[in-house]
Amino acid sequence: MGRVEGKTAVVTGAANGLGAADARILAREGARVVLTDVDTAAGEALAREIGPAARFVAQDVRDEAGWAALMADVHATEGRLDILVNNAGVVRPATPEDITEADLRFILDVSINGTIWGCKHGIALMRQGGGGSIINMASITAIQGHPRSAAYTAAKGAVDAYTRAVAVHCAQLKLGIRCNVLLPDRIDTPMVRAMAAATATMNPALADNGPGKPENSQGSVEDVANLVLFLASDESRFISGQSFVIDNTASITKGLVPA
Repeated sequence: MGRVEGKTAVVTGAANGLGAADARILAREGARVVLTDVDTAAGEALAREIGPAARFVAQDVRDEAGWAALMADVHATEGRLDILVNNAGVVRPATPEDITEADLRFILDVSINGTIWGCKHGIALMRQGGGGSIINMASITAIQGHPRSAAYTAAKGAVDAYTRAVAVHCAQLKLGIRCNVLLPDRIDTPMVRAMAAATATMNPALADNGPGKPENSQGSVEDVANLVLFLASDESRFISGQSFVIDNTASITKGLVPA
């Protein structure tokens, strides 16, 4: 039997990258998965690839009313929510001196507001089923900092901190809902590749420190998805409010991490 057999999951930002890998592994291990994204074409294609265990719902995570509608749809169609992966996020490279108001608002709205609304409405539906697991996606930038993606760093730091507020709230009320956060680095995704290319042009002297360079080890989306699966399953029933770094020691190592 699969490790999340019979559970219902919602994965945001599921059209590609980490979200797509999370959706695939949860479906493979027995969950019914609702994929959401603003990229309708890619999301629908992934749902078809996964098969009967998955379906796609177009969603902009910034919209609280959209979250309420999504949870109502999940309740009506699936009857319950057991797993919520708040994966959606965006990055627009800029230093602390170069941030624009438009980019700042967009980045914070997707990562922070999207996570807050997801937790709010996810908790409400999980309550009805007696519990569940919320998994938020932050970044190593939350604790290490990234000067050329300053707004993204701020957003992911907020996601990391907010996870603990949600976890303690649920534990104190004995809701049976756990909430944990992942802080990955050097994972091969389209967003990471695009960010590395953009930040390299901002400061060419730092280009050799990028995760795509052969000197640095680089993780795969499956490395993150495997941890998502564990936290989604009952195997992690006593783990909540924790931040999990996935970076092969990069954040605690001076210099490059050999491949």
